[in-house]
Amino acid sequence: MELSRKAQQISSSVTLAITAKANKMKEEGINVVSFGAGEPDFNTPLNIQNAAIEAIKKGKTKYTPSSGINELKKAICQKLKSENNLDYNTSQIVISNGAKHSLFNAFFAICNPGDEVIVPVPYWVSYPELIKLVDAIPVYVETKEENSFKFTKEDLEKAITNKTKAIVLNSPNNPTGAVYTLEELKMIADIAVEKDLVIISDEIYEKLIYDGINHISIASLNDEIRKRTIVINGMSKAYSMTGWRIGYTASGENIANVMSNVQSHATSNPNSIAQYASVEALTGPQGEIEKMRKEFELRRNYMVEKINSIKGISCNKPQGAFYVMVNISNIKNKKIKEYEIKNSVDFCNALLEKEKVAAIPGIAFGADDYIRLSYATSMDNIIEGLNRLENFLK
Repeated sequence: MELSRKAQQISSSVTLAITAKANKMKEEGINVVSFGAGEPDFNTPLNIQNAAIEAIKKGKTKYTPSSGINELKKAICQKLKSENNLDYNTSQIVISNGAKHSLFNAFFAICNPGDEVIVPVPYWVSYPELIKLVDAIPVYVETKEENSFKFTKEDLEKAITNKTKAIVLNSPNNPTGAVYTLEELKMIADIAVEKDLVIISDEIYEKLIYDGINHISIASLNDEIRKRTIVINGMSKAYSMTGWRIGYTASGENIANVMSNVQSHATSNPNSIAQYASVEALTGPQGEIEKMRKEFELRRNYMVEKINSIKGISCNKPQGAFYVMVNISNIKNKKIKEYEIKNSVDFCNALLEKEKVAAIPGIAFGADDYIRLSYATSMDNIIEGLNRLENFLK
């Protein structure tokens, strides 16, 4: 029996083996420090938990409209207006099963076979695979560490062909923590308008931003770019609601209608209880979110200073999200203790075996000269893990 050729072309995560090995070691009672977390280590705020419990008690456990409940759509519209200076109505909002599902809907709605989608490198691991799933082609644009891992005008223009359909923009960025400035966003917007391209603007980390910097949604620059932007956001990162699986898009009504129709057949509605909890998240007290952001900023500051004090490795200071890309290019093709380090996977395997520290190889993000460390873990873990990393490199 032949299985789906398309499905078999989707790459498995290169991090799975290391993650599985780290988990097995933990089960065996070994003290492993993990820097792999892609989710906040804080619990969902109590007011959001209580809203979910109340929804269950009131029997709000049935099917909802496939694109989400109107109460949540209204709350999203209010949030976009007050926080992002974006005007949308509820017919332009589609609520999905997490922001990853929103991304899939967006690519599915706009792409035809052979269309090209520009993806910055380093990239979040699922962008290329989501693009392949809709029979489009990811076109990679290498970004440079000295440019804070952000697009330049020259690099973008070189990548555009007559088959280019869209540009993926992720700010704040996973895995680099890069945040685009107003001037940089204007440059990207001008190119998109001139070349008639769609912007897929993934803003899931917008509230986790540091140093007094403000998040700017590219869709807010002018009506022309707003019409060709699909804003992607959700509850997972800002509200520590990763398991609740609520994401959403804001787009032109024609695109929203296509996404809603596709979703109605693929998944029906997102979780009803999580939707009602999300209304409370968006409209209720925001103090816990700010506490979490401040704690992440403290952890980031310590991590960056410590990494840059360790001989052989270095990192930029990320402005958002909760990851640090550590440059290991000086270590590659060298021997550390008994380990030959040819690439980022070798480095992470050796680090796990020797010092019981789990990190994510940069090759997972298309950047083999780096490893990704998450500071979505306690300060005690960060201190211990970085001490072990330093010991590994001595």
